[in-house]
Amino acid sequence: MTTASPIEFRGAAPVKRKRKRIQPLKAIRAIRALIADKEDTSQVFKIIDALSGDSIGRGFRRFVATETGRRILAERRNLIAALSDRARLAALPEGTLGRTYHEFMAEEDLTADGLVEASEAVERADMRSEEEALFGARLRDQHDLWHVTSGYGRDGLGELALLAFTYAQTRNRGIGFIVLVGARVTAKNLPDVNIWKVVREAYRNGKKAAWLPATDWEAMLDKPLAQVRGELGIVSPVAYIEAEPYTTAAENAFKAMRAEQQKQAA
Repeated sequence: MTTASPIEFRGAAPVKRKRKRIQPLKAIRAIRALIADKEDTSQVFKIIDALSGDSIGRGFRRFVATETGRRILAERRNLIAALSDRARLAALPEGTLGRTYHEFMAEEDLTADGLVEASEAVERADMRSEEEALFGARLRDQHDLWHVTSGYGRDGLGELALLAFTYAQTRNRGIGFIVLVGARVTAKNLPDVNIWKVVREAYRNGKKAAWLPATDWEAMLDKPLAQVRGELGIVSPVAYIEAEPYTTAAENAFKAMRAEQQKQAA
């Protein structure tokens, strides 16, 4: 049974809440839409919301049990504010996490708040406390930092591998469902590439690493990326690095074919 945080009640008896129901039909509709359009990030959030159950609540209780988590909540931190300060990040020494993150976002033409709009596509009766909402937003806003620190790119295989890494960290069944379906579809389309080896390695890497949701990312931005990876126990994604050139080539060939078909149909 989900309970509210001890911070919210300042030592008073926590209020019990109803467990969030699993919505499999909603998840199936969303996964079909995501397969049809891999760029529709809003479907990812719909799947996670439909199948997550109490995973966010469990994560919050673990977060608030850490000294760093309590400090972040007490300071009401907004991670996006730190990640949106492009001038500061660009001025950091080359090779630091903050500078590498800035270059990654610029190369991919992304903004720190890019996931916010997609997440807002999910309609929910939000019974979370202010602290729980802050944790949920912070967890969402770490996604691209996890790309940079884990070594998984934003190509299709990189996103799939990062989700497997994330599932190991969060045990969110919605994320696990996306990984299973995505790996099966990708393996079917690319039988010569060992997709499952990449996914298994990503999951193991996620299990070996420190628990990233409780990381003080603001303090990490000034540190060399290699040092950050060492402190967080993140190892190189060897299987992904080996497979990525083949999957990216196939992905680009498919995009070129679709573009040609659309050109001819116009």
